[in-house]
Amino acid sequence: MKKLIFATLLVIGNIACTEESTVKPNTTSTGTTTGTGTTTGTGGTTTTATDYSTNVIKAFTAYGAKNVSSVTVDGDYILIKTNGVPDHKSPYFKGSAWESTLYVNDTRSSFKQAPGSYVAAINYTFKIPKAPVESSSKKTLGTATIGVALNGVPLFNQYAAGNTTISVGTGEYVSFDLYGGHPSPNLDYHYHIEPNFITTAKGSDALIGYLLDGFPVYGSKENGKTVTNADLDAYHGHTTKTAEYPNGIYHYHTTSEAPFINGNGFFGTAGTWTK
Repeated sequence: MKKLIFATLLVIGNIACTEESTVKPNTTSTGTTTGTGTTTGTGGTTTTATDYSTNVIKAFTAYGAKNVSSVTVDGDYILIKTNGVPDHKSPYFKGSAWESTLYVNDTRSSFKQAPGSYVAAINYTFKIPKAPVESSSKKTLGTATIGVALNGVPLFNQYAAGNTTISVGTGEYVSFDLYGGHPSPNLDYHYHIEPNFITTAKGSDALIGYLLDGFPVYGSKENGKTVTNADLDAYHGHTTKTAEYPNGIYHYHTTSEAPFINGNGFFGTAGTWTK
């Protein structure tokens, strides 16, 4: 009888330990769910990750950029295919295939057009997690492509060539066109700062795109308040409810000063991009 009682207590103790090990004080917030999976988050704790593929596909479909050819699910990832050509006018369309319809002269005294640069169509595939969670090993990034806007244009971080931080009103910043973008020397048009063509049309609090870790990026306002760097963490984001994610999700915001879109690396585990 003693052996039976001891064995019973041992089983109960093991069950209690198992239940305790799955307690998740920092689990990913839920949203529109099409499926779930498990992954490892900070400190090695097991968390249940929400599949947000429905949200992502809906966001790109609703925006309706012609240059985004497809947004599909492939296993644990969402594939976003685009040619990267912006859906707004720019002085950088001069000399391009779209000059007759999309070129505009930028007459701002502060604007200094990058010589020899123009918009080119480049076939990109962005592969982002459909169930993003916080990474346990966040890494600082140098000059890098960090995500994609809803209009299919790549998002870059706050570093210019040579890994120097871009400063407002000087250096590379003055080559940004009316909507905050410019081509690289390889002719791929991109944004380092808020793509204000999107936020002018949709609102300063609008969803503007996704970073490679699968977390969304919003404009410079939230609940009627302008977001500053002091409101955000080291990765330039925080967790709150949003219109697209009413149960809350970690997300990034654009701000008017560096790091503009993303801080010291990705909050989650980044996917990949190719061109």
